[in-house]
Amino acid sequence: MVRTKQRPEERTKDKVEGTKRVTKSGKVFELDERTALFGEAAIKLANGLSRTPVTTPLISQFVRSSTSVGANYMEAGAAQSGKDFDHKIGICKKEARETMHWLRMLAVADESSRQECRTMWREAHELTMIFSAILKKRRG
Repeated sequence: MVRTKQRPEERTKDKVEGTKRVTKSGKVFELDERTALFGEAAIKLANGLSRTPVTTPLISQFVRSSTSVGANYMEAGAAQSGKDFDHKIGICKKEARETMHWLRMLAVADESSRQECRTMWREAHELTMIFSAILKKRRG
């Protein structure tokens, strides 16, 4: 096998283009992109929900927890130690689980959004399981 030397800008381009992988089911594989898309979907869902005295605080809590998943995952990538990384991944897991709770409440408070909430709930559950697996593997 012959390797050719790449220029630095070509290596950067390869890394950027290679950061997003989509599975056959359409799910994004890379967690930084997947958690960002999760936050974006949460914002879109929140913008489409009806505002009532009941839904307004639920929506606020939902947006905070769902967008926090990606923010904490990005922080984990910049962790200064293994312990710091584990802590940040633990927060990601907690925020994903909290998001599952708010989605359940929103599905009851705004029944027209029930199907969208279920779809997002499944993604939050998958993210929770992924973060659990990361922690389990690291703890050995």
